[in-house]
Amino acid sequence: FALGVCNGCQMLSNLHELIPGAEHWPHFVRNQSEQFEGRTALVQVQESDSIFLQGMAGSHMPIAIAHGEGHAEFASTADLNACTQGGQVALRYVDNYGQPTEAYPANPNGSVEGITGLTAANGRVTIMMPHPERVYRSLQNSWAPDEWQEDGPWMRMFRNARAWVK
Repeated sequence: FALGVCNGCQMLSNLHELIPGAEHWPHFVRNQSEQFEGRTALVQVQESDSIFLQGMAGSHMPIAIAHGEGHAEFASTADLNACTQGGQVALRYVDNYGQPTEAYPANPNGSVEGITGLTAANGRVTIMMPHPERVYRSLQNSWAPDEWQEDGPWMRMFRNARAWVK
């Protein structure tokens, strides 16, 4: 199993032909803003077979972003449709109303349908441009509700991986 974050996402997306069930993944290219984006953004976890995101579908959560080349560029509309209809889209940027968006600044790179994370068909390989490892503790967020206690919502992703390995 594997998790590719940011540059790891870009690398694995370029190796998609070698990853079973990832043949329709996009390449990640220069942001439409033509600049590096380093801040937080809001994402929604999609329903998928990702071992990392089990039990998190529907969650709207802030996440750190830090990239200049995060725009998901699909080779064809057929590849985009294969990923969306096949349940391989794992994360989308959403606006303040919780709707997937292509509009800047809610979508920092302009990716179609707000797509910023995907998973292979079997869920064992997940790629994403945002950085969950930078906000897995509540104190790493600019604000956190009291019920989060020490762990932020992204900690579940890493616990899911640990549970899968057991």
